[in-house]
Amino acid sequence: MSEVSLILDAKDIVGESILWSEEEKALYWVDIVGKRIHRLEPENGRHDLWPTPDFVTSIGMRADGGFIVGLTRAVCLWTPEGVFEEFAVPEPDLPENRLNEGRVSPDGSFWVATMQSNLNPDGSPKDMDRQSGAIYRIDPAGHVAQLTPNEYGISNTMGWTRDDRFFFADTLANEIYVFDCDLSAGTIDNRRTISAGFERGLPDGSCLDAEGRLWNCRVAGGAAVAGFDGNGRLLELVELPASWPTSCAFGGADLAALYVTSARFAMPGAHLDAHPLEGGLFAVEGVGRGLAEPKFGSAPDITRSALEIAR
Repeated sequence: MSEVSLILDAKDIVGESILWSEEEKALYWVDIVGKRIHRLEPENGRHDLWPTPDFVTSIGMRADGGFIVGLTRAVCLWTPEGVFEEFAVPEPDLPENRLNEGRVSPDGSFWVATMQSNLNPDGSPKDMDRQSGAIYRIDPAGHVAQLTPNEYGISNTMGWTRDDRFFFADTLANEIYVFDCDLSAGTIDNRRTISAGFERGLPDGSCLDAEGRLWNCRVAGGAAVAGFDGNGRLLELVELPASWPTSCAFGGADLAALYVTSARFAMPGAHLDAHPLEGGLFAVEGVGRGLAEPKFGSAPDITRSALEIAR
């Protein structure tokens, strides 16, 4: 039986891209519209915040220390208290697009997906009229490779399985996909839809557990995290006291807590008065255990295989 608790009343406008640092015993995540990066140590409650110079869309850890961060259009290298150093711009010729989902893959590259921007410069909602998002892979040398056509509405969810599959979602389409994935070649193909039209909200960020199950945040009124098997069959639905859950990651002792961010984007004051926990950070106990987060610039799985062959 799962148990949900509020960990931090963050009041994020759009909390996203949460990850667990095992070395620091800390969570990191971003508030896209709030233009800030969070760090929280759940055991003692220490909470740090850093402002960002632009909308901040994703964050990943680097093997050499610090972080790789997606801003509105540029992927940057950053260390706390330091500057944001531009590293790569996936779509220099598509100024109406912005970055959205981003995550370090098991081979140590950074995958980032784009979308038509839904934000005005002041952070207010902007109408969308096309599906122009794509997925990109950025290697540690800064080389950018486009992995899909520009055909997605709101790009979300990234997860790599041990049997060479890759999960992805389009929030606007209310669909979750799986691709065949060849990490050694840096390619994905053979897309299949495994969930379409699920009635609780829309798919946002996800993470995989140690059993290969996909935990997907159901944004836009879904108020839940849905647990799916690898074929898209619903296994469990975890109810949350926030209507827009956005991103999730396993962390804590034995990676046994599922941490979930949420949003309060464009919600009227009357709704927020009645639902004050919107934008909070939550912990879910009792749904499984996670896997360690990869780091940009390292390839632990490939390195381990090479060592085993050498022996």
